[in-house]
Amino acid sequence: MNNFKKVTVTDETRAELHDLLNLTGAEISVNTLPAGASVPFIHSHKKNEEIYAIIEGEGAAVIDSEKVSLNKGDWIRISPSAKRQFFASADKVLKYICIQVKENSLEDYTVNDAVI
Repeated sequence: MNNFKKVTVTDETRAELHDLLNLTGAEISVNTLPAGASVPFIHSHKKNEEIYAIIEGEGAAVIDSEKVSLNKGDWIRISPSAKRQFFASADKVLKYICIQVKENSLEDYTVNDAVI
């Protein structure tokens, strides 16, 4: 049995990696909104914060009624209870990675968690 799993994500509108990689501590998705499109619902979470990485294009998020512009290279963290919805700009695709993890669950990271 391998201690890793590799998958390839191509140009799907949404790829959820939880099942594809057998994730046990996070949900990660790769998402593409075509120009002028939006996520069709406003949502929040009970326990999980979300971290978004904008990897292509531009658009906006409305978070608790505040409009936040999004551009390639931006990262944004959103608290579980915040209500959010994402929009691609009228003339550009918005492609992003969403990482969802339980808020306040990180105990160690990087150097503190590494074994050399």
